Amino acid sequence: MFPNKQVVLKNYVTGYPKESDFELRTTSVSSDIPRGSNGVFVKNLYLGCDPYMRHRMSAHESKDVSLLLSFAPGSVIIGLGVSKVVKSENPEFKEGDYVWGLTGWEEYSMILNLDGHFKIKYTDVPLSYYAGILGMPGLAAYIGFHNYSSAKEGDVVYVTSAAGGVGQLVGQFAKMMGCRVVGSASTNEKVDLIKGKFRFDDAFNYKDGHDSAVLKRHFPKGIDVFFDNVGGDMLNQVLLHMNLYGRVVVSGMISQYNLAEPDGIHNLFCLITKRVEMKGFSELDHRAKYPDYLEFAIKNIREQKLVFVEDIAQGLENASSAFVGIFHGRNVGKQIICVAND
Repeated sequence: MFPNKQVVLKNYVTGYPKESDFELRTTSVSSDIPRGSNGVFVKNLYLGCDPYMRHRMSAHESKDVSLLLSFAPGSVIIGLGVSKVVKSENPEFKEGDYVWGLTGWEEYSMILNLDGHFKIKYTDVPLSYYAGILGMPGLAAYIGFHNYSSAKEGDVVYVTSAAGGVGQLVGQFAKMMGCRVVGSASTNEKVDLIKGKFRFDDAFNYKDGHDSAVLKRHFPKGIDVFFDNVGGDMLNQVLLHMNLYGRVVVSGMISQYNLAEPDGIHNLFCLITKRVEMKGFSELDHRAKYPDYLEFAIKNIREQKLVFVEDIAQGLENASSAFVGIFHGRNVGKQIICVAND
């Protein structure tokens, strides 16, 4: 038996999540794996704070995406993370292996279904990267940009939430292609990060304004590709500034997740007048491409052509605060929770 600290959802969340919506409890867990289950018992090391998880904290049905099924109140939070195998009944995962995939927000987890879990191949980079650039956010950024934006050299690309786990990578991918890249974020500190470390051509603090005058100033020649992580009024305003045959890639809508009634989008007629293509996607449909993405990313990380910024909160006792903070812009970079170093 192992003592096991856990983060539990107390009740369904309404509005913005609060620390009081979560509970930290300590229980015990057996490491005995059911025979014939092909399961593993793991020690969790790093957990990703991903905005999509907010959906799972409300009562709803999600028949289209299993990853968005509601948590049950009183249950342990589940998310994408990095773990070390302690015991295994699975020939693909041996004791001592590192893996990333869905796991509990707890010190130890029993994982009986390993579909969608990946053994970690490279350990010469921080293991936390597999909750970010080398995990789901990285694959989402890569697939979203390369498969759906139809970007080409010289295009003007606008990325919202550009200091987050997905946005910071999309902008760098676009720069590699020779695009002009502009990002927006919620603080001046993040704006400096976007223009400095991530080498975007321009960036602005959307809280200082994101109306037509602001967008016209930053996009005097219009927008060819809009990679949207925010939705809401920002999407509504940007549609007016899209160029002819522009593309809108809908990756996330963090501005909408906490609203009882989502904001309306009033400028959809622009899709007709500007012949704009707008499409959403899920990286879940592209997991087979992860090995190719991994090789691309690890090569560029080693050659320092790709950089990644993390905001790491230490300990499960700080997990709820870290998760709440991503909806108020408190994180700088991809928000990660360190449960244990190894």
